[in-house]
Amino acid sequence: MPASLTILGLESSCDDTAAAVVRVDDLGRANVLASVVADQTDLHAAFGGVVPEIAARAHAEKLDLCVEQALTQAEITLAEVDAIAVTAGPGLIGGVVSGVMCAKGLSAATGKPLYGVNHLAGHALTPRMTDQVPYPYLMLLVSGGHCQFLIVSGPDDFSRLGGTIDDAPGEAFDKVARLISLPQPGGPSIEQAALSGDPARFPFPRPLMDRDTCDMSFSGLKTAVLRARDAIVAEKGGLTRQDQSDIAASFQAAVVEVLATKTKKAFKNYPHDAPRTFCVAGGVAANKAIRTALETVSTQNEADFVAPPLSLCTDNAAMIAYAAAEQCHLRGPDDLTLSARPRWPLDTAQPSMLGSGKKGAKA
Repeated sequence: MPASLTILGLESSCDDTAAAVVRVDDLGRANVLASVVADQTDLHAAFGGVVPEIAARAHAEKLDLCVEQALTQAEITLAEVDAIAVTAGPGLIGGVVSGVMCAKGLSAATGKPLYGVNHLAGHALTPRMTDQVPYPYLMLLVSGGHCQFLIVSGPDDFSRLGGTIDDAPGEAFDKVARLISLPQPGGPSIEQAALSGDPARFPFPRPLMDRDTCDMSFSGLKTAVLRARDAIVAEKGGLTRQDQSDIAASFQAAVVEVLATKTKKAFKNYPHDAPRTFCVAGGVAANKAIRTALETVSTQNEADFVAPPLSLCTDNAAMIAYAAAEQCHLRGPDDLTLSARPRWPLDTAQPSMLGSGKKGAKA
C-alpha cells in the first residue's frame, strides 16, 4: 500500500445504498473526494418501516450506479483506486450480501485489495476522519439498532462500557413514530413534531436511571407511549396534531435525559489520565436536542466534544472507506471468501448484551 491511500467504500447494511471515495494522506488526514447516498424512503413508506427483501433488491440494483457516480464525482477511474472497502456486517443480511458481492466483483476484476469493515467501526472511527481525534476517546455510538458507550483505543480496539439491553434509541424513534402516525424514518419526524410540542405533558419513564451503570433500556419507554396514545384515542377517538407533537416532545425529552445521564456515568468509567474527548456518532446523533444535551455534559466534564457533520452521522460509505484505511496498516486484505455477517460485536471480549443465537452475538 502507498503512503497516501485512495479507497472506494461501499455501504448497504440497511436502507441506504452508498458509495464513496476517500483519500487519506501519510499523516492520516482524510479528504472525502465523493460521497453518494441513495436512500429508499419512498420504497418503504407504505410499510411503516424497512422491508428487508425490498431493501436487498434495491441495493443490488443501485450499488453499481452509486459506484459509478462516486468515481465520476471524485474525477478518478477505478484503476486509480488503491483498495475497495465494504460493510461486511452487522446489518440486514440481504443488503450486506449485496454490498459484499459487489465489492468482491470489483476486487476480482481489478485485482485491488478487498477489506471487509464492521459497520459500527465505521461510525466509531468517523471522528478520526473528520477531526483527527487522538486515541483513546470516549464514544457514544447511537446507530439504528445499536447504542453503546465505547472507549476507542485503536482502529480495531473497542472496549464497551455499557449499552442498550433491548431497543436502541433509533428503533424506539421509528416505533414511536409509527404509533402516533408520523412518517418514517422516525428520527426526523419525531424531532420535527417535537418542536411544537410540550415535553412536560406526558411523564414518560426514564428506565435504568437508578442504576450506576452505562446500560440503557428503551423498550418500556415505547410501551408507555403506546399506553398514552391508547388513552387519548379512547377519550377523543383519535390523535390531534397537538397530541402527536406533545407525545413526540415528551418522548424525545425522556431519551435525551437518559442519554445525558448515562453519559455522565460513562465519564466516571473513563480513565482520568486519558485525553478528555467525547465523541458521538450514528444516525441518532443527528438529533439536535440530543447533540445539545451531550455537548453540555461534555463541557461539564471538561472534555472536548466532537460530533461529525450530519451527513456523516447517518449511514454512508465514506466512513467505511476511512475505517479500511486505518485498519489496513494492522492487517492484510480479505480474500474472496469474505462473508456477510448479520451480527458482529465490536467488543468481543465481553458477553453479549442482547443475547446470541445461531448467527452469533448481537451486540
